[in-house]
Amino acid sequence: MASLISQNITQSIGDEKSKSEKKINRKRKKEENKEVEVEEEMEMKKLENLLFGSLYNPVGFGKNDDLEETLNDGENDSAMFFVDRVVDSALSVYEGDAHLVQEGYREVEKEERKPVWVDDEEEKTSIKIASVNRLRKLRKEEGEDVISGSTYVERLRAQHAKLNPGTEWAQIDSQGRSYSSDDEDSDDEGKHTEVKLVDDILQSNEDLVVKSRTKLSPGLLEYSRLVDANAVDPSNAPINSVEFHRNSQLLLVGGLDKKLRFFQIDGKRNTKIQSIFLEDFPIKKASFLPNGSQVIISGRRKFFHVLDLVKASVDKVGPLVGREEKSLESFEVSPDSDTIAFLGNEGYILLVSSKTKELIGTLKMNGTVRSVAFTDDGRQLLSSGGDGQIYHWDLRTRTCIHKGVDEGSINGTSLCASPNGSLFASGSDSGIVNIYNRQEFLGGKRKPIKAIENLTTKVDFMKFNHDAQILAVSSSMKKNSSKLIHIPSFTVFSNWPSANRAVHYPRCLDFSPHGGFMATGNAEGKVLLYKLHHYHDA
Repeated sequence: MASLISQNITQSIGDEKSKSEKKINRKRKKEENKEVEVEEEMEMKKLENLLFGSLYNPVGFGKNDDLEETLNDGENDSAMFFVDRVVDSALSVYEGDAHLVQEGYREVEKEERKPVWVDDEEEKTSIKIASVNRLRKLRKEEGEDVISGSTYVERLRAQHAKLNPGTEWAQIDSQGRSYSSDDEDSDDEGKHTEVKLVDDILQSNEDLVVKSRTKLSPGLLEYSRLVDANAVDPSNAPINSVEFHRNSQLLLVGGLDKKLRFFQIDGKRNTKIQSIFLEDFPIKKASFLPNGSQVIISGRRKFFHVLDLVKASVDKVGPLVGREEKSLESFEVSPDSDTIAFLGNEGYILLVSSKTKELIGTLKMNGTVRSVAFTDDGRQLLSSGGDGQIYHWDLRTRTCIHKGVDEGSINGTSLCASPNGSLFASGSDSGIVNIYNRQEFLGGKRKPIKAIENLTTKVDFMKFNHDAQILAVSSSMKKNSSKLIHIPSFTVFSNWPSANRAVHYPRCLDFSPHGGFMATGNAEGKVLLYKLHHYHDA
C-alpha cells in the first residue's frame, strides 16, 4: 500500500511540473511572438518612411527607436511633415494633421546621400592653385596657394554650377501652380491648361516628333557583301533570273544551264533546297506568281513551263492557240496573280490567264514591243518598244487609255512601275533612264521628274524595292554597269558598285520582300548577295 501511495504522489508531482513547464513555454512563445510582431511593425514603418516620407517620426530619420516612443513622439509634435520626394519640392503638411499647423512648423533634416566610392588619395593630394592662371579663380583668399584634393573637387563643382546655372523652365515648381479654381472662368482654365502642357513638354528631353526609321539617306548606301547565294551549287552559265519568294527566305535562280535552283537564304550558309533540270530548255526567265504557289519558266521556245510548288510537278504549256510566236521568252506577271503578259511578234502583247494558262486577249502597239510592266493594282499595263512611246492599257476594257513620247528615247528597252503606283521608270537603248510621275504623265506632262544618265549602254533591267526608295538599273553589255538610285532625292549612290568588288556583267537583280537582302545574278554564273543595313527585315 505504501508503495502505491508513493507512486501516486510522484506521478501527481510530475504532472504538475509538466503543466507548469507547458505554461511557461506558452508564455515564452507569446512573448516571442509579440517581439516578432513589434519588429515587423517597426520594419514596416521604416519602409513606409523610406517610400512615402516620414509620417510618424520626421525628426528621427535612421534612428532605431521603439514603436511606443515613435508613436509618442508623433503625438507630441507640434506639426507633422513629410518629404515629397516625387517632385523634390519643399516640405508639405500631412493632410491628416493639418489642424496642428497653427502650433508651428518644425524643419525636417534630410538624410545626406553617401557617396558610393571615395578616393582616399584626394585628401593626400595637394593642388597649387596660385601658380596656374586658370585655377586662380578658385582661391577664396588672396594669399591662398595650396589646397587639398577634396577641396579642389568641391570648388570645381561650385565653379561649374556658377557658370552653368539651371534654367527656370527646366525646374519643377516646388510650390505647385494652381491652374484653375472655382472663381476662374473657362477661358482662364483653358489658358492655364495650355501653360501646364507646355511646361510638361519643356521638362522632358523626349523627342517631340518621332523620327521614322524607314527614310533612307542619300549619298552612301550602307551595305555588306555576304556569301554568294548559290555558293553551294554555282552555275557554269550566265544567270538570267533571280527572285525572292514572298516568305523572304526562298530564292529562285535560273540560267542558261537549264537548271532551276532554290536556295534558303540566311546570309551565312544559303542552303540549297532543290534543283530541277529542264531538258533542252535554256532558261531565259523564271518568276514566282505573287501568291507563291507556282513558278513560270520561259525560254526561247514556243512553249513555257509551269512548276507547281504545292504538287511538286512541272507542266509544259503551249504553243498558245491562235498564235505563231517562235519565242515566249519575255513576260511579266500581274501583282494580283491573275494575268501573265507575254511579249509577242509585231507589237502584240499576249494576255494569258494564270489559272487556265490559256490566251484570254491581246493588245497591239504601233511598233515592236520590248518591255511591259503592270501597275500596283494589276488593272493597268504599261508597254514600250521601237516607236519610242509609252502606252497605258486598261486591262478591263483592253484598250489604250494613254500614249506619250518617252523623252530622249528612240527605242524603249525596259519598264518598271513602283509598288506604290505613283512612279514608273523607262529605260532606253542609249542608257538613259527617265523617271516619271504616273498621274502627271497621264495628265499630259511629257517631261520626266529626273533623267538618270549614269549608264552608257542599253538598259536591260530595272527594279524598284518594296518601299520605292531604291531603283536598281543595269546593263548587261558593259562590266559593272549597275547603279542604285535613291528615289526621294533622285541621286545615285556613289559607293555602288564597290570598286574592289566587281559585279561583273549584271544580268538580273531582285530585292527581298522587306528590303534586307539584294541578290544580283551575273554572266559568270554567280549570284552575289548583299545585306542592306537600313532595312532590318529580309
